[in-house]
Amino acid sequence: MNYLSKSENKITEIPTIKIRPNKTQPRKIFDEDKLRDLAKSIEENGILQPLTVRRVSQSEYEIIAGERRLRASVLAGYSRVPCIVIKCNDRESAMLALLENLQRCDLGMFEEARGISRLIRRYGITQEQAAKKLGKSQSTIANKLRLLNLSYDEQDWIVQAGLSERHARALLRIYDQELRKEALSKIIAENLNVAQSEELIENILYNSMVPEQSKKGTRKIVIKDVRIFINTINKAVSTMQQAGIDAVCKHKDSGDYIEYTVKIPKQQTERSA
Repeated sequence: MNYLSKSENKITEIPTIKIRPNKTQPRKIFDEDKLRDLAKSIEENGILQPLTVRRVSQSEYEIIAGERRLRASVLAGYSRVPCIVIKCNDRESAMLALLENLQRCDLGMFEEARGISRLIRRYGITQEQAAKKLGKSQSTIANKLRLLNLSYDEQDWIVQAGLSERHARALLRIYDQELRKEALSKIIAENLNVAQSEELIENILYNSMVPEQSKKGTRKIVIKDVRIFINTINKAVSTMQQAGIDAVCKHKDSGDYIEYTVKIPKQQTERSA
């Protein structure tokens, strides 16, 4: 990625009509009131920070950073805006657009997750590579992407209700979509904080183990949430450890599945027997 040699390190005035939005822009929601406030500020003080763009044809540029400033400038009546022109490919442009929004710390949790997902899918990079580029841990990236397991309706409810990412991540513990929607409705209706929401979810997970009449007339237990099995594994390992057996349990959450590995020393089990 380099500055164009023709205007190296210089700010260039470019007509707004020649600048197009970045197709990989992670931000999809632009607050109209905040745009109007920014437009008023630009009318009073001018554009204090130039936009960053790249040339995509002889007569067209694409925004890398500064779409809010462009929109507000148009509202303020500007026909030209100051820009810094750089050379970069599609992947670098997408990465820079995401980084610019992440560094502003006001990108929505689902916009951020979708932006990361789009980078990974479109350019064939791994979660680890995305994490390195974005300056985050691989586990953080995995947790961000898991938010997309919530349905679009659930995402919209969470955003409209002003719930936090911790609320959203707590809801992901419920794999049954109907139960999850019930929990979300209750959280919103009763304005529950994170701790109260987690307690509600714990109760739902506990109560999700219900008896059901089988076809043969006998009663069987139907597990509606895999979390019950996870808790059982953890308790079993804890019981062995308390009994003096050096059992070790490791788990890895890949987003689509949870992998558990339990190691039990054979010598200790033979002595216990």
